[in-house]
Amino acid sequence: QLQLVESGGGLVQPGGSLRLSCAASGFTLDGYGIGWFRRAPGKEREGVSCISSSGGVTNYADSVKGRFTISRDNAKNTVYLQMNSLKPEDTAVYYCAASIWCIRTLVPGDYGSWGQGTQVTVSS
Repeated sequence: QLQLVESGGGLVQPGGSLRLSCAASGFTLDGYGIGWFRRAPGKEREGVSCISSSGGVTNYADSVKGRFTISRDNAKNTVYLQMNSLKPEDTAVYYCAASIWCIRTLVPGDYGSWGQGTQVTVSS
């Protein structure tokens, strides 16, 4: 069974940093594009970033460009989301999911094997 597990969330002050991890069990990640999504209270799930299976293609939502960096280590079967200069509006549950590709539109319906999510709270 394909399963993704997110970790690394927490409480951080505005301007701080966190690194989220998305680890796979039951399959190897190197054949999949991986996307990060988030859902803030009262809002729809939105795409944050994605990375292709090789790592050669990455895409970011405009709201996080220049602040977030997605990367992958296929040897560790893990994808990371480095989040810097965090803002209160970044507060959300963050999810990772798998796809056959990474395209700019970051549509949740293109992804499967969703993890359970990790909470990120940015507050002073």
